[in-house]
Amino acid sequence: MGNSFEVIGGTELSGEIVPQGAKNEALQILCATLLTPEKVVIRNIPDIRDVNKLIELLQHLGVRVEQTGVIKGEFTFEAKDIQLDYLETPDFKKQAAALRGSIMIVGPLLARFGYAKIPKPGGDKIGRRRLDTHFIGFQSLGAAFNYSENDSFYTCTAKKLKGAFMLLDEASVTGTANIVMAAVLAEGTTTIYNAACEPYVQQLCRMLNRMGAKISGIGSNMLIIEGVTSLNGTEHKMLPDMIEIGSFIGLAAMTRSELTIKDVSYANLGQIPDVFRRLGIQLELRGDDLYIPRQEHYEIETFIDGSILTVADQIWPGFTPDLLSVILVTATQAAGTVLIHQKMFESRLFFVDKLIDMGAQIILCDPHRATVIGLNRRQPLRAIQMTSPDIRAGVALLIAAMSAKGTSVIHNIEQIDRGYQRIDERLNALGAQIKRV
Repeated sequence: MGNSFEVIGGTELSGEIVPQGAKNEALQILCATLLTPEKVVIRNIPDIRDVNKLIELLQHLGVRVEQTGVIKGEFTFEAKDIQLDYLETPDFKKQAAALRGSIMIVGPLLARFGYAKIPKPGGDKIGRRRLDTHFIGFQSLGAAFNYSENDSFYTCTAKKLKGAFMLLDEASVTGTANIVMAAVLAEGTTTIYNAACEPYVQQLCRMLNRMGAKISGIGSNMLIIEGVTSLNGTEHKMLPDMIEIGSFIGLAAMTRSELTIKDVSYANLGQIPDVFRRLGIQLELRGDDLYIPRQEHYEIETFIDGSILTVADQIWPGFTPDLLSVILVTATQAAGTVLIHQKMFESRLFFVDKLIDMGAQIILCDPHRATVIGLNRRQPLRAIQMTSPDIRAGVALLIAAMSAKGTSVIHNIEQIDRGYQRIDERLNALGAQIKRV
């Protein structure tokens, strides 16, 4: 069964909370350490399951990993003696299949050693997440690709990668990162059009440039990469996790709490603060901290012509799909109505039945759209027993439970632990009542 959270709802929180390092950035940056035999120092690594599993995988591959001891979350990585034969072991298959982020070891290994393989990955149950973009990109660079039905392995080989022009079929964040890592050591110039341009990808490109890569167009959807022969070591600090920051904003509103979120790297939050403001939530930037005052009520804006507000996910710099679950939950206690349109994944909205059981007024229009009719706090949500289907829905349900009346139980919290570092301890320090059982 695994662990569960027992949550006593209806308590107000107050105080300061520091967001963890960005999970999605960490997965890319850690894989990039494979591109050089020299030492790479990385700071602000979040202590969460997905990241720790990837670090373990790198160690099995022969990367020397040391915790520097000075600051929590700071490690050095040295990929001097890589054991490629580990890729042929049953242990590798088991470890890599359990972790979606492991796909990003392929680009660096292919670039540096001309060989990489990866089992078909697992991860979230939020619908199909295809890997075509990654492999089509590697093929454009001249790699041979093979998928073996009998052992479910994807294999890439290349004598020497050569730069190429490519137009990605989707602006995949992990796909872009993976192709960039392969292209930095390819011969000649690579142009990636329709590249993802999330802050995570920007951070990766800047780090690679510090290592001696030549990438231009950072922050745009066209990256131009001039190949170099080798890369050096560097130091890198992870951005704070924007998904966690957004989750805390929603949490503050739902629980009528006064919160300060520390060091949010506001310039890298994109649309996130504005979307919460459109739900009527007051936010104030103090230095680089976000202050959220206690609010009895918050009212959802309409569009200028009076029509119902729609919040939809888009590729960056649009609104991130990872926060739609949190927006949806937060809207249940607002005044007004909002249409949530989740375009990217077909099963991400299937947790709304739990919110309906709690008394929220939500119409699930189809697998991609839900209309939320805010209760304006006329009645609190009811406490129930529920199971978390994926990382982001897990936190949305946790927020719902913290605002509900009575004691809720959330099962399958391993899903929450995959993406949020000691979330129960950190929220309890602000006055929450969450028990891990």
